[in-house]
Amino acid sequence: MLETSVRLLRLLSLLQSRPDWPGRELADRLDVTTRTVRNDIERLRILGYTVESTTGTAGGYRLGAGAALPPLILDDEEAVAVAVSLHAAASGTVTGIEETSLRALTKLQQMLPSRLRRRIDALGAATVSVAGRGPTVDAETLTVIAAAIRDHEQLRFDYEGHDGTASARTAEPHRLVYTGRRWYLLAWDTGRADWRTFRADRIRPRTPNGPRFTPRRPPSDAATHVVRGVASTAWRYPARVRLHAPLPQLSELLPPTAGLLHDDGVLETGGESLHNLAAFLGTLGVPFTVLDPPELRDLLHSLATRYANA
Repeated sequence: MLETSVRLLRLLSLLQSRPDWPGRELADRLDVTTRTVRNDIERLRILGYTVESTTGTAGGYRLGAGAALPPLILDDEEAVAVAVSLHAAASGTVTGIEETSLRALTKLQQMLPSRLRRRIDALGAATVSVAGRGPTVDAETLTVIAAAIRDHEQLRFDYEGHDGTASARTAEPHRLVYTGRRWYLLAWDTGRADWRTFRADRIRPRTPNGPRFTPRRPPSDAATHVVRGVASTAWRYPARVRLHAPLPQLSELLPPTAGLLHDDGVLETGGESLHNLAAFLGTLGVPFTVLDPPELRDLLHSLATRYANA
């Protein structure tokens, strides 16, 4: 019985390692007959695993998705990767996922051998998260959007703009983009006949979805398009600032989500408040000139006077 159990675990590990396995190759790997492989496949099915099979000389097996999640077998590197990902997810940009991630991480760590647990514990002890605690997006919203993208179905939703204005939208969703701070949807807005970037935490999907559509090609890749749009249109206070430093130096200083940097040194950026904008520009450590808005120039003059008096 022990030998059979060990063989079942080895068989399950092989099935999880790649999509398709010929029966003869599985038998060779396990050093058994093809009949034994067939019997072991039936045992896995009894345990709740969905294993699809094909007959004939080229027959083989594929591990499918069942109605419930059976146990998984991970190698060392896969286990570490999952644990690191769960650590990151627990920082919280998706509503309610922190507790779920911590529960899953606890279960995983209980099963890890000590050598892997030490690696993961060392990472956790050496890492400090500075993730923002801004608005989070509901996990159900992300899955609804992702399904509409996969199925090429129009997405109908209520949307709250940065100024608090509510509107009903119909869009052809293209991609979800995660910037490390927020989730965004890049989609073709059918009502405005143009590409638009929507903050996912401000989306309230309506059901059912609209009709299917033929995907369009965006003007640039999804991540670049969203990063360019976030600073100039998605912020409450958009701004244009000329940075007086060589472009290579600016490219090193500016994170991808800072905005769109033009060849003449003009940065299209923005912030949730003028004070945040002023603080960000101050951290760059290079001379700059505010082109707009005028309110940012006025705030900088006020701050300069206050600092000089101090």
